[in-house]
Parts: sequence; structure tokens; C-alpha cells
Amino acid sequence: MAGEEALQPLMFLLMYMLMKRRKDLNRAEEQKRREMLRRVRHRQYFLQRQRRMLMMLIARRVQCTCSDHTRTWTNTASTDWWERVAMQEFEPQDWLDKFRMSRDTFFYLCNKLRPRLARQDTHFRLALPVEKRVAVALWRLATNVEYRTISALFGVGRSTVCKCVRDVCHAIVGLLRPLYLRQPSEQELEDAARLFHRRWGFPHCMGAVDSLHIAIVAPSSNAASYWNSADWLSVVLQGVVNGLGQFWDVCAGFPGSTDDAAILQNSALWAAASEGSLSPQPPRPFMGRPLPYVLLGDEAYPLQSWLLKCYPESPELTPAQQVFNQQLSRARSVADSALLRLKARWQCLHKRNDCSLDLVPTMILTCCILHNVCEVHRDAFVDEWLEAVSDAKCSQPTSSVPALADDPTAEEVRSLFCDYFQQEHD
Repeated sequence: MAGEEALQPLMFLLMYMLMKRRKDLNRAEEQKRREMLRRVRHRQYFLQRQRRMLMMLIARRVQCTCSDHTRTWTNTASTDWWERVAMQEFEPQDWLDKFRMSRDTFFYLCNKLRPRLARQDTHFRLALPVEKRVAVALWRLATNVEYRTISALFGVGRSTVCKCVRDVCHAIVGLLRPLYLRQPSEQELEDAARLFHRRWGFPHCMGAVDSLHIAIVAPSSNAASYWNSADWLSVVLQGVVNGLGQFWDVCAGFPGSTDDAAILQNSALWAAASEGSLSPQPPRPFMGRPLPYVLLGDEAYPLQSWLLKCYPESPELTPAQQVFNQQLSRARSVADSALLRLKARWQCLHKRNDCSLDLVPTMILTCCILHNVCEVHRDAFVDEWLEAVSDAKCSQPTSSVPALADDPTAEEVRSLFCDYFQQEHD
């Protein structure tokens, strides 16, 4: 008995040493297995790198041997098309036709976006220049052609085209929206009201509001809410323009089934107007009384003290009301013209947009910002672009709000403008 007790510590020590030995062996085997996997991964990595470099060399050799020396774009190798034809041989009209802006505006845009779009070269590939990334995105916005067509034209992969479009759109909204699409300051509001009166004959007005439905492909979820009253899928753009037809407020992305009045009431524009921030403080006088500046809309919007629309057509309209309707319709046409020029210049808003639904609102904002950039830089607008949007297969939905939705106190404001135009007419 005493001998067994004396051997017990020795047995425990022996078991401990055996267990430690087994752990050491297991650890050594695990390290050996990991080292083998690491070597396999490295070998696969270098084989893939060699294969990629070999394919690039083969592709470059085939491109050099197959490219002809004609000057036609369809027969010119894609990389050569951008580097030689577009960058060196484009005439001013070519820049307008292909990129919807002048060469000077294009490079101005590239310089503004460079802080966000510039990329560094890697060991495996050269980074696309900012100019080429912007050109790819503008081509998509201007033509709405498929990614594979742009891919073949510029000599980049389809996934690269998709990434360029997304990155450039987000960069334009992030960097240029504070410069080209923002609520005017108090002094700018006064200047806008004077300009609107001078150009359109409507006083005490800072702009006009209207909407545009943009066709989309069926979304993967909640598709029913995107069917508009004209029976096609769309998202809605609500825009406010000044007397020059430049946008200063845009709300984009509501489903097509949402009516214009609901979009307005859920937009930042409604909140700003209700708070009085869309007019100088104190309000400037009009017809002998202080009155905030107004916007002009159509029958789809509710009458408000800051949002005027025509009287409903009726044989009972007074001469003053008829003159008011004529003046308002003439002045409000600036919004119709701006939206028409917008989708004529950027046809991704005219043709059915097949981008993912999460990108479409950003695309719409991007097009509005680029519209303002081109207008500010006085880039020419080609009338032939209008022909492409004149034969629209899908007519724009129309809607109206009942008189009950109108603000009763706004009728007094509308009467003031009737009196003004009656005095001017007399």
C-alpha cells in the first residue's frame, strides 16, 4: 500500500509528460500543415500573376498586329480611340455630341473631381486616368447605352464601366452639389426675383416647380408602388428652376405612384417654404403690403401663399383672372423647357434606365448638377438633341389636386397678382 502511494506522483508526472508530448506533436503537425497551405497559396498567386501578365502581353501583341491605321472610330482599337482620337483629334462639335459639353468644361469638371477620383497605380495594373473615368460616366449619362458597348469603346471591363459611373456620380453630387445645386441666399433670392420679372414678366417670383417621371426597370421588391398613372414604371424628379432654367432645388427618387402634391409636402422645399426661409426677412412689399416671394406650379400642386397656380378653366373667369392665367402659364414654361433640355442632354433620364434602383436618384441629381454646370459655362445646346426626346413612347403622367387641398388664405395672394396684372394690362 505504501509502495503504491509512493508511485502515484511518478505516474502523474509520466502522464503529464505524455500529454505534453502529444500536444507538441499536434502543434508541430498543425504548423507543418499551415506552412504547406501557405506555400500552395503563394504558388497559386504567382502562377495567376504570370498567367495574367502573359495574357496582357498576348492581348497587346494581338492589338498591335490587328489594329489598322484608319481614322474611323469603329475600326480604331479601343484604347487608341480614347488616347488618340478623343483626346487629340476631337473637334468642338465632337465634344458636344459625345460628352454633351465643351472640352473646356470637361477638363474643368475633371479637375474639380480629381481629389475624389484619382487612383494610384498598382503592381498589377495602371489606374485609369481621371479624364477617362469621367468620360466613361458622361458617355453613359448622355446615351444610356449598355455597359458592354461602353466597355468595348473605351477598352475597359464592364465592371470597370459600372464602377466608373457609380464613382463619378457620387463624386459629382458630393463635390459639386454645394456649388451648383443649393438653396439661394437672401441676396441671391432677390436677384432671382428681379431676373424672373425681367425675363418672364412675373413679379415677386423666385422660380417655377415641376416634375418629371424617369422610366426604370422593374425593381426586385415593392414594384407595385413604382407603376405611375400612365401605366409604366418610374421614379419622380421634382425640380425648381430660376428664370434662366437652372435648377436650385431637386428632390429625386419617389416611386412613380406618388402624386406630385405628396412629393412636394414630403420634400425639403415644403419645409423651407413653411419656415419662411425662401424669402428675405422681412418680406419685400408687393402691391402695398409685405409679401413673401412665390413659386409657380401647375394644377398638380396645392395652392399656397408661396405657391401659385392658374385658376381652373371656367366660363365664369373674370378678365383679370384670365390675364393672370396667361401670365402664369407663360412664366411657368421655364420649368417645362428646363426639364426638356435636361433629358435631351442626358438621355439616361429619357430612355429606360436599367441601373440599380439605389443609384438612380444619385444619377438624377448628377444630371441636374451637370445641366447647371453646362448652363453656367454657356455650353451650346444642340437642337437636334430635342428630336430624340420628341418621339417619347411613354407620355408623362398628369394629375391634379382637388380644390379642398388648397390653402384658403392663399386666394388673397392670388388676387393681389390678378390686380397687378390688371393694372399692367390697363
